[in-house]
Amino acid sequence: MTLTHIDAKGEAHMVDVSDKEDTSRIAVASGRIVMQPETLALILAGDAKKGDVLGTARIAGIMAAKRTHELIPLCHPLLLTKVTVELSPDAALPGINVRATVKVRGQTGVEMEALTAVSVACLTVYDMVKAADRGMHIEAIRLIEKDGGKSGRFVAQTP
Repeated sequence: MTLTHIDAKGEAHMVDVSDKEDTSRIAVASGRIVMQPETLALILAGDAKKGDVLGTARIAGIMAAKRTHELIPLCHPLLLTKVTVELSPDAALPGINVRATVKVRGQTGVEMEALTAVSVACLTVYDMVKAADRGMHIEAIRLIEKDGGKSGRFVAQTP
């Protein structure tokens, strides 16, 4: 296996995708933020001092997907066609499950955009309620599925 971001000299570089065909591509990522039950209750009641935690985290995740190329050095800027970020409260964790789906018609995939959306949505939840629970932790951020492009379809094994 060769790494596409490493050249013959072992130096990092941006991959040339100019000869690749435009294809429909999709990536789905997930993760979660675990917190105290009282913190989850605070979020669900809408009583966080900073406002609508889930709505703000959703918007932050979408914005992050759109700006991934500014955060990850070798990512291409992409004209994303769809970004969804779903935040699902889960009393059994307790916490919030986050899932992002990103679509594009282009020459390169959107895995990093989906992973970035999940990461930033989780970080935003943390930021908005950290005064109530500094012990929250973010975990299990991973690619669930991707499709399109030369490498085709990938679906993660259930852990």
